[in-house]
Amino acid sequence: MRAHRGALEAGHSLSLDQRRALSAIALCRTAALGGHLDVCTACGHQEPSYNSCRNRHCPKCQSLAQEKWVTQRLARILPVSHFHVVFTLPAALRSLAAYKPSLVYDLLFETASATLLEVGHGPKLGGLLGVTAVLHTWTRELALHPHLHCIVTGGGLTLDGTRWIRTRADYLLPVRVLGDVFRGKFLDALRREHTHGALAGFDEFEDPQGFERLCSSITKHRWVVYAKKPFAGPEHVFRYLGRYTHRVGIANSRLLDVGDDHVTFRTKDGKAITLRPVDFLARFVQHVLPKGFVKIRHYGLLASSNVHTRLEQARGLLRPASRANETPAATNWLEILLALTGRDVRRCSECDGPVVLMALPRVPTPVARAPPP
Repeated sequence: MRAHRGALEAGHSLSLDQRRALSAIALCRTAALGGHLDVCTACGHQEPSYNSCRNRHCPKCQSLAQEKWVTQRLARILPVSHFHVVFTLPAALRSLAAYKPSLVYDLLFETASATLLEVGHGPKLGGLLGVTAVLHTWTRELALHPHLHCIVTGGGLTLDGTRWIRTRADYLLPVRVLGDVFRGKFLDALRREHTHGALAGFDEFEDPQGFERLCSSITKHRWVVYAKKPFAGPEHVFRYLGRYTHRVGIANSRLLDVGDDHVTFRTKDGKAITLRPVDFLARFVQHVLPKGFVKIRHYGLLASSNVHTRLEQARGLLRPASRANETPAATNWLEILLALTGRDVRRCSECDGPVVLMALPRVPTPVARAPPP
């Protein structure tokens, strides 16, 4: 980030959100953001700790936020089986997603959730599902690949709220039906936005037949909806989902080698990919979401409008006398960090003596940027 940001900006047009993310990550845990000095009162050992940038695209700043989110969601989980369903946009829509990310990703959320709820209400089940959806936009090679990870309850609440209908232990809903409904809903929504002029300026639509040609090409193929096997138990659901909620395009642990003219990183199948630094950063910034865009959303029983009504009705039917899902006691960041890393920052790393904190001022640090035009 620090060494090659200028070259990236010189050759690529970046959005304000992308530039802000790059700046935050480049300064993360450096003197530029200030911090504190850990001073041991027993042996006098001193160690600086610099502040995190807290940007949601930073690979180093997600663990605490993820753990807090998981703790909050565990308070609402129902004691039923859950399924992991993935909705993927076809490759032909990726360039449009890059041009209008907020619009395309909103439509992905809107149509995938509506598909699950509509098919769930149908004859195969006949109940209101609970859905948590998380947006991912990348492959392991950092290519643009928008898709939704959805955690879905293995059953639903009847419309009158008097009965819980369970799914089969190994089967949620027919994935081909989900794929066909998803495709139809997305195309209808995309046509609506095109009619309203929301897609104006997209190069492929400068040709009057461009939009219809795109719709025709993506209608010919099945849309991928994949349902994985159900989880071992409800207690594993959000621990598992926590891996997805605050993940960014690449973790530091996947970087194998970084030099002046190359970046080598590991993919899912263990292969190594080497790119020029500027090309690596160009792939990375594709996955910076617009400011304020909500990448985790809840539907059906888990929608905010149903949390205190239908969700509680379902909980009462499933486990009337249970107190297992009460909100866990809140834990502060020190306790969460200790649980995640085994390190107690209140104790000296040299002698295990008590540590006091002394504030460190911010030290301005220049950020490499392209020269002005």
